[in-house]
Amino acid sequence: MTPPLQIRPYKPADWPKLWALLQPVFRSGETFPHDPAITEGEARLLWVNQSQVVMVAADAAGALVGTYYLRPNSLALGAHVANAGYMVAERCRRQGIGSRLCQHSLQSARQLGFRLMQFNLVVSTNIAGIRCWQRNGFQVVGTLPGAFQHRQLGYVDALVMIQRLMEEPFDEGGNAAVAAG
Repeated sequence: MTPPLQIRPYKPADWPKLWALLQPVFRSGETFPHDPAITEGEARLLWVNQSQVVMVAADAAGALVGTYYLRPNSLALGAHVANAGYMVAERCRRQGIGSRLCQHSLQSARQLGFRLMQFNLVVSTNIAGIRCWQRNGFQVVGTLPGAFQHRQLGYVDALVMIQRLMEEPFDEGGNAAVAAG
């Protein structure tokens, strides 16, 4: 049975609870490339201020159990590609919350006009995350050997994963077809 979940826009009053959710994940040094000693101010700048969309997931009691951000993956000519980051409270994992956040973010990205979503650095040891992203339509398009310095395991591979958000014609090489003009 899927627990009740409300996914809604982040409000500044959510910050203390959001920081309580983010802090242990950042400190673990297992899935995000940020300094495990990241300060609260740096985390707020990274997660909230540098994002186009920030959503939080609350359970039936109103407790924050997950979050995601959505932003352009690159500047100017690459800004049509979305990037997102997700966190689920440790006590709430394996309940489908990550998948529901992913589905919500894909819908939001489409509504904002993004054409593709790309995850730049999916840590290869994050098996649950990789399975979740694949179940939600992402595919691995590359492996970055030793690109992530895992806090316990040392250097491990990272994956680049993508999903097309808009249907368009593609040539034999997988590139978007351009109409001759």
